[in-house]
Amino acid sequence: MIEIDKQSGCCFGVAQAISKAEEELKKGDILYCLGDIVHNNIEVERLEKMGLVTINHEQFKRLKNVRVLLRAHGEPPVTYEIAKQNNIEIIDASCPVVLGLQKKIEKKYRIKRGVQIVIFGKKGHAEVNGLLGQTDESAIVIESKNEISKLDFSRDISLFSQTTKSLEEFREVVKLIKSKMANDATFEYFDTICRHVSNRVPNIQRFAQNHDLIFFIAGEKSSNGRVLFDECRKRNPNSHFIRSPEDIDPSLLKDDIKIGICGATSTPMWQMEAVAENIIKQKNTHSFR
Repeated sequence: MIEIDKQSGCCFGVAQAISKAEEELKKGDILYCLGDIVHNNIEVERLEKMGLVTINHEQFKRLKNVRVLLRAHGEPPVTYEIAKQNNIEIIDASCPVVLGLQKKIEKKYRIKRGVQIVIFGKKGHAEVNGLLGQTDESAIVIESKNEISKLDFSRDISLFSQTTKSLEEFREVVKLIKSKMANDATFEYFDTICRHVSNRVPNIQRFAQNHDLIFFIAGEKSSNGRVLFDECRKRNPNSHFIRSPEDIDPSLLKDDIKIGICGATSTPMWQMEAVAENIIKQKNTHSFR
């Protein structure tokens, strides 16, 4: 039996960005995208064949009088300033959840000068770069509870989280910081983790343990993919990370086993369906025991 996890697939923000890109590409004029539109190589290649041109920030600075799509991860204020200076038309596909988080951080930074703004997230990640930009790059980024030693616990702290981080890890960080606050310093934290993402953890745990074999498909760059795959493997050691439908190892396929297919918030449903089709093809061309 082969089953695709119906709760896997692109989250709203990513799906919206892809949809906007497809809509704009139909207009025929060249469309640039600032960074990979999604951390999924196969989907990026599909859109590039339709005419989407992926650029980096250095290339963006040199463009003028063109259209540029901003992906779901969001961008810092300087990106919008450059666009205005260079007469670049912005197609803004930033995720609404990310934009809301940017506004919260920017407001805290402007109103409460002197507070340590801390972002629990992955250094260098596109979303985190956008969040840092709201504080003129002054926020402190910590990737795990092991990095809280960077903080000055005698000063006020305001903690935010990248939207796709683990809710469990965020709560651990909160608990540790609370225990270390000194003097009269205040600590406030904002649970800014997207529930559309975090709710996938318990679902994918159940899905993994209800199958004999799991194929998890995602792009190499997907942070969310790594988090969700780790959860799969915790519940089912016979879980395998693949980057394309062609990566399936035929030796894993046995008769009379329940095979589950799932993916990251950056994995389109069509890719999981392609994995299922390839499994069927392998079963039809090989004999298994």
